[in-house]
Amino acid sequence: MNSKKMIEGNPLKLIIWFSLPLMLGNIFQQLYTVVDTMIVGKILGVSSLAAVGSADWISWMAFGVITAFPQGFSILIAQAYGANDEKEVNKHLVSLVQCSILVAVVFTAVGYLGLMPLLKLLNTPSEILLESYAYVRVIYLGLPITMFYNACASVLRAFGDSKTPLRAMVLAAIMNIGLDFIFILCFKMGVSGAALATVIAQGFAAIYCFMVLRRNPIIMSPFSIRSVDWVDNKKMFEIGFPMAFQNLLIAIGGIVLTGIINGYGTLFIAGFTAVNKMYGLLEIAAVSYGYAMVTYVGQNYGAHKYARIKEGVKSAAILGFVTAVIITIFIQLFDKQILLLFLSGEPHEVEIALSVGEKYLLGMSLPLFVLYLLHVYRSALQGLSNTFIPMVSGFVELACRLLCATCLPLFLQENGLYFVEPSAWVGATILLVFWYYKTEREILNEDQ
Repeated sequence: MNSKKMIEGNPLKLIIWFSLPLMLGNIFQQLYTVVDTMIVGKILGVSSLAAVGSADWISWMAFGVITAFPQGFSILIAQAYGANDEKEVNKHLVSLVQCSILVAVVFTAVGYLGLMPLLKLLNTPSEILLESYAYVRVIYLGLPITMFYNACASVLRAFGDSKTPLRAMVLAAIMNIGLDFIFILCFKMGVSGAALATVIAQGFAAIYCFMVLRRNPIIMSPFSIRSVDWVDNKKMFEIGFPMAFQNLLIAIGGIVLTGIINGYGTLFIAGFTAVNKMYGLLEIAAVSYGYAMVTYVGQNYGAHKYARIKEGVKSAAILGFVTAVIITIFIQLFDKQILLLFLSGEPHEVEIALSVGEKYLLGMSLPLFVLYLLHVYRSALQGLSNTFIPMVSGFVELACRLLCATCLPLFLQENGLYFVEPSAWVGATILLVFWYYKTEREILNEDQ
C-alpha cells in the first residue's frame, strides 16, 4: 500500500503527484460511463439515450450521497493519520464501517421505492418511462456495492494512497466496457445491461481496494466491528451528513432542471444527455484536486501545520484555474466531433440534438474555471472538518438552479437552460471562497 504523509515537502508538488493517479482513475471511471452512453446512443438509438438521460440526475443523486458519506467519514481518519495517532485511526475505521453499512441499507431501500413516482413527477416522456426505470432500478439496487468501493477508496486516500484507487478504476473500466458489449449486444438487455455492467465493475474495484487496504500495517488485527462507539459514530455523521446532504441538494436542483428539460421533447433531452455525460470528463481534474485537498488539509490540520494549509490551497487554486482554461480550449476546438460520438439516428434528429448539445457545451465550458475553484475551496473547508458551509453552498446551488431554470426561459426560451448550471457554480463559489479565507485568517491568528 502506498501510504503517504503530506505534512512535509513542496505543497504544489504533493498535490499534483497525489492528484495524478486520482485523475487517471477518474478518467477510467468516466471512460466506462461515457462508453455506456456511446453504446446506448449508437446501438440502441436516440430514444434509449434520452431514457438514460432522464434518469441522469436521479442516478447522480444516488452516487453523490453514497460517495459523500464515506468521504466525510474519512476526514477524521486523515486527521488522525497526520497526527500519527494509530489508535484513533483504528477507532475511526470501525465507525466508518458501521456508518457506511447503515447508510447503504437505508438509502438503497428508500431510494428504490421512490424511483417510479419520481420519474413520473419529472414528466418523463411516456415513450421512454419504462426504459428509464429499467436503467435506474439496477443502479439503486447496486448501491451497497458502490458504498463498499467508496468506503475503501476514501480510507486509502486518507492514508495518502491515490495509486490503488487508480488501479481499481483501470480494472473496473476494462471490465465494464467488456460487459457492456456482452449484456447489450449478446444478451440484448438494453439500458439495464449498461447499468448492470457498471455495478459489477464497481464490485470488482471494491474487492481490489479492500484486499490492498487490509494489508496496511497501520490497521490493527484482528479488525473487529462488534463494538459500537456511539460518540465516534455521532462525530462521523456530524461530518459526513452535511457533505451527503450538500450533494443531495445539488441533485435536487438537477432533478428539477431535468423535469423542465423533459418538457422540450426527446431530441432536446438527447442533446442535453450527451453533454451531461461529458460533465464528468470536464471536472475530472477538479474532483481529483478536491480529493487531494481533503487529504492534504486534513493531514496538515491534524499535524497543526496551518501555514502549509494556506500555501497548499493557494497552489491548488492556481493549478485548478490553469487546468480549467486548458480543458476549455480543447473542448471549444473539438466540441462537434466529441458530441457526434454519442448520437445516432435519422440525420434530422442528430442535427437537432447536436445543435442543442453544442450550445449547452459552450455554456458549460467557458465558466469551467469557476467549477474548479469551487472544488478546491469546498474541499479545503471539508479537510478542516467544516462540512456545514459546504452544505450551505449546496443550498445556494439549489437556489441558483431553481431561480435560473424557472426565470431564464421566460426571456431566452430554451436557450436560458444552457446557463443554469454555471449560475449554480458561481453562487456556491462566492460563498466558499469568502468562508475559506475567513477561516484561514482565524486559524493563522490562533497559531501566532
